[in-house]
Amino acid sequence: MTSRPGQPRQPCSPASDEPRFRDYQRRRMAHWDRVARAKVARPGWGGRYHRRLAEVLGCLVPPGARVLELGCAEGDLLAALRPSLGVGIDFSSEMVARARRRHPELLVVQADAHALPLEGTFDFIILSDLVNDLWDVQGVLEQIAPLCSSRTRVVLNAYSRLWELPLALATRLGLALPNLEQNWLTVEDAAHLLGLAGLEVVCSRPEILWPLPPGPLAWLCDRVLVKLWPARQLALTNLTVARPRPEERRAPEDVVSIIVPTRNEAGNLPGFLERVPEMGGGTEVVFVEGGSHDDTYRAVERLIADHPDRRCQLLRQTGRGKGDAVRLGCHAAKGRALIILDADLTVPPEDLPRFHAALTSGRAEFVNGVRLVYPMERRAMRWANLVANKAFALGFTWVLGQPVKDTLCGTKAFWREDYLIIEEQRLRRGSVDPFGDFDLLLGAAELNLTIVDLPVRYRERVYGATNIQRWRDGWTLLELLLEATWRFKFV
Repeated sequence: MTSRPGQPRQPCSPASDEPRFRDYQRRRMAHWDRVARAKVARPGWGGRYHRRLAEVLGCLVPPGARVLELGCAEGDLLAALRPSLGVGIDFSSEMVARARRRHPELLVVQADAHALPLEGTFDFIILSDLVNDLWDVQGVLEQIAPLCSSRTRVVLNAYSRLWELPLALATRLGLALPNLEQNWLTVEDAAHLLGLAGLEVVCSRPEILWPLPPGPLAWLCDRVLVKLWPARQLALTNLTVARPRPEERRAPEDVVSIIVPTRNEAGNLPGFLERVPEMGGGTEVVFVEGGSHDDTYRAVERLIADHPDRRCQLLRQTGRGKGDAVRLGCHAAKGRALIILDADLTVPPEDLPRFHAALTSGRAEFVNGVRLVYPMERRAMRWANLVANKAFALGFTWVLGQPVKDTLCGTKAFWREDYLIIEEQRLRRGSVDPFGDFDLLLGAAELNLTIVDLPVRYRERVYGATNIQRWRDGWTLLELLLEATWRFKFV
């Protein structure tokens, strides 16, 4: 039975019980006890750095999450995240006492990160500026594995070695907290150690270029320049988000819902259901008809009537645009796994089991179809559309911090529970994405989901014409990309 997060358990033995380890820890405990007793203020670098770090982590951790922070010190960062359950661990008795006084709403436990006295699972586990101070980084990462569910995100950040001399100077001048000798881990080092502990990196990004007091220059450096080359190479800290590596498949009996936006697609519907395979615990096909000028609605009715053995819904769209149709279909769907398939059959329905397998295996939490890997049929996509798709893919790869080779392929797969959160985020942003693809990708990245590209062979249309208005819709999508850059990259 899963225990409540934060419930104590018998601590494990430290990763290394040799005398040098114990001496290492004693010296650090005494050091941080002295820092806490002296009530060292954090002017200059320290205060500015920690406030900015709280802003950055606040964009990753939604309010109301169950959060564990290792090395919580006075608990200010953990409290700033507004968790429903906030558990802090620190080995300094003085820091723990200060944290309990400052933030009585938190559960703060005095313990060593090498021997965590907890059980249960958390939504987020934070290791902020901790790994550089540990005796055994891999051992600590292995300690947190039992505290992770399949949905847990582990967030760590560490100083960049490039700042070693400036930090030493700042400490001498009283502008930064004093430190003992430190480990210096690169982003690649952190990724390798996470992998050895059974965790895989979702994304990583540089943060904080200006640790001095705030002002216009701080805003420019920390929100814009640190995201751009070459200034990003000079970032003070590097933030990495990881998740438990999937090992077991989800239950295959989940119903799969295929969302099919249909507008002026009557000629593509004969034989459609014969080509849609049964998957999981059964496949439901949700047709959403969007104000067609041809016989599409009645064609879907005939199709459903001819296949009484198939689970189908037919909805008449009241709004406009494919994005609105997809949202209507997702809300009406009965399945847990949701897959979008365009009715023009340019992506073959026979490929859908690959999307379902990638999702249910746990290797992907959001599966994004990609049309730009395999050669296309000759008239499948105009040259200008191809160039625009490649440009949008490059832009979104940079914005999201995850590789996305094709942003506008209509075939995507995701879990219903994730979609509902993504839709809440979209409503808060007030997005007007006409196709819905950008909203889904941005929402998945905001949830720190693992986005996996799945190549498909893109076919020519056999009936009708595309519903895309190249220049008008292209301009709208460019505006959305610029807005996404502002909202997600320069934060």
